[in-house]
Amino acid sequence: MKIQGIIKGNTIELLEDLSLPNGVKISLEIPDNLISKKVSWEQIETSIGVWKNQPELDDIFSEIDRERHADLGVEIKFDD
Repeated sequence: MKIQGIIKGNTIELLEDLSLPNGVKISLEIPDNLISKKVSWEQIETSIGVWKNQPELDDIFSEIDRERHADLGVEIKFDD
């Protein structure tokens, strides 16, 4: 049997009357896509330090910085 309900805090309010007695144990199956997965700070810290102490990346980012700040303008002549 499938039945819908609404979660309110730690309580599930059923949308239909089942006429089950109080204290009856039931099982719930909640689809994975409805469960929000919280990312822990430890997981974030692991990702933050991935590029640390990698000299080849310093070279790559230095080159990117040089290219971004290179003067690529075109000379304009104001001769009549």
